Amino acid sequence: MLSVLTWAKTSKFVGIIESLAMIDWPLEVFRTLKKAQVRQVGYVPDAGHKRLIELCLADRAIDAVVLSTEEEGIGLAAGAWLGGARSALLMQSSGVGNCINVLGMVRECRFPLLMLVTMRGEHGEFNPWQVPMGQATPAVLAAMDVAVHAARSADEVVPMVDAAARLAFGSYQAAAVLISQRVIGIKSFQEQSAR
Repeated sequence: MLSVLTWAKTSKFVGIIESLAMIDWPLEVFRTLKKAQVRQVGYVPDAGHKRLIELCLADRAIDAVVLSTEEEGIGLAAGAWLGGARSALLMQSSGVGNCINVLGMVRECRFPLLMLVTMRGEHGEFNPWQVPMGQATPAVLAAMDVAVHAARSADEVVPMVDAAARLAFGSYQAAAVLISQRVIGIKSFQEQSAR
């Protein structure tokens, strides 16, 4: 009689497990943004979003706009919406702290804001400066009436981005997907600089 472990290794579950390990979440998020008709993406350069940023830059149908600071992206999103376009804002959790005051504009003006936030300050963080804002990010966003979705694994990212996009664009509010540090996998200054 085969043990459960032996059976699992020889069954179709191996393929499922391997496919989950191979998820190209930035590509799938890019496809999800395209499906949601996002035509403008504001971003502050970030290693966790590097591949997604590159995909947006390579697509002529998307205006990828580099920002000096994250709060500029909220103004960019407001302008895009007033001009008839959908947008997304890519940032790191440390950038959420820069946006607190401007998020009040989203709340009062009721326009859609889709934010994809790569998390820092979580398990395996190598930079102590990232910890305070990383730990405060979910509560800070919630306090500003942002709907928060936390993706803790690669297979959760795309469904959460899809749900957040539907919520933001369907109800004219702010929604954020927090992409766990376990998903982006940065563990040292050396790895950070190599990205």
